[in-house]
Amino acid sequence: MELLLVIPYFTVLLLLCTYGVHRAHLVYLCAKNRRALVKVKTVPVAEAELPPVTVQLPLYNEATVVARLLDAAAQIDYPRDRLEIQVLDDSNDETRTIARAKVEQMQKAGVDAKYMRRPDRVGYKAGALDYGLERAKGKLIAIFDADFIPQPEFIRQVVGHFENPKVGMVQTRWGHINRHHSLLTSIQALMLDGHHMVENRARFGAGLMFNFSGTGGVWRRSAIIDAGGWEHDTLTEDLDLSYRAQLGGWEFIYRPDVLTPAELPEDVSAFRAQQFRWAKGTVQTARKLLRRVLSSELTLQQRVEACFHMLPHFAYPLMMLLSVFLLPALVLLPATDLRTMLLIDLPLCVGATGSLATFYVLAETAQGRSAWSALKRLPVLIALGAGLAPHLSRAVWEGMRSMAGEFVRTPKRGVVAGRYSQVADIPMLEIGLALLSAGSVVMSLYTGHWFATPFAALFMMGYAYVAGMVIAEQLRVRRASALVSNLRAQEVNQEVARAA
Repeated sequence: MELLLVIPYFTVLLLLCTYGVHRAHLVYLCAKNRRALVKVKTVPVAEAELPPVTVQLPLYNEATVVARLLDAAAQIDYPRDRLEIQVLDDSNDETRTIARAKVEQMQKAGVDAKYMRRPDRVGYKAGALDYGLERAKGKLIAIFDADFIPQPEFIRQVVGHFENPKVGMVQTRWGHINRHHSLLTSIQALMLDGHHMVENRARFGAGLMFNFSGTGGVWRRSAIIDAGGWEHDTLTEDLDLSYRAQLGGWEFIYRPDVLTPAELPEDVSAFRAQQFRWAKGTVQTARKLLRRVLSSELTLQQRVEACFHMLPHFAYPLMMLLSVFLLPALVLLPATDLRTMLLIDLPLCVGATGSLATFYVLAETAQGRSAWSALKRLPVLIALGAGLAPHLSRAVWEGMRSMAGEFVRTPKRGVVAGRYSQVADIPMLEIGLALLSAGSVVMSLYTGHWFATPFAALFMMGYAYVAGMVIAEQLRVRRASALVSNLRAQEVNQEVARAA
């Protein structure tokens, strides 16, 4: 029985430690290439030689943020005769009215802005971008999601890189306007900073492939077309196009010094929906392109990194399995056994904290913040990752089973809290895993597995936090919905009474 438990448990730990080793390797690549990364700066371009640029703003029911987005786009500092702004609106609510009115204001102010609606929503965001691309004037295409705030100097900061005819895309770093709104947003900010300040910098600096992040970047139009255009058979059309373009020989530039502010989801339900789409789409992209990547003429290092890049979300099923295996492991394997310490306690301690600590410390210190600002949030980040594991494991499963699917937008708070809400099911699996992890906490104390206690506690708190927040948010959504229904019923009754 002990052997039957140790083999799968050790296998899960080994695979999770592989992800940890990879994170440590990314930190090493950043340190190794730090001088080359510092040298990437704005390339000046003479005013007369600035190329025509089209800014694409894809929208779908963004009433709370659309005005802010279009006001910022109108302030972009670029020659008016070489700047086009496309408002690609697939909305079916009041966003349409707000966007139309803003575009008319921009046109009166001399901005070449166009309001565009498709006959259908085929392809979701990818379909909208493709629709706009066919009608775009620019040789370069800048893209911003609705929750981003393009800065006036954005295009001028990156346009010079396209003087190199091999450059197909320039990606910039995301900022977070509501980083300090809550513990949830501060953890999200840290997670995204890890992606931008470690992953992207490491891959770019080492000549490895990285991806357009879907927003806050500029494409060369011919690179999009040469790569086959926007395709919507995955939910991460940005990752898909990025790999197809780089496999075709186009070079990408990453500019961590150019910042575009954006809004983070403030509800756990919205955050889970966003992460679900990213996880499912990444798995779909791996199904679509990984075989092509592995059989290409890329270097071995590029191919290995591409595997880690496209398969990170498989860590979530592994985390969930670890939660399940931990309790019987604590029961069956004695804490006084040195072998047990090496197989359970030490790997759990080092694997869960060592690489994560160095990864996120670098993400913070690279921005001029203290290492402590990352370390003090690390336990919460680990707990949140565990709490997301059941939901994102389902995303991995769905991504393995089917391509495409509905593009579920992430609700934004903007200027009106609660205008858009994410509907979610009762998180029964998270509740069950929280109870199981609570049992692991008790058993670790009872059996003397002291190293395992804090991690079992983090798993328990993560599952309980996600479950509790989702339930609270869904109750709030249902109460608000019931209130709206009652108000509408009263209005109908009043109309009937007046008619009588």
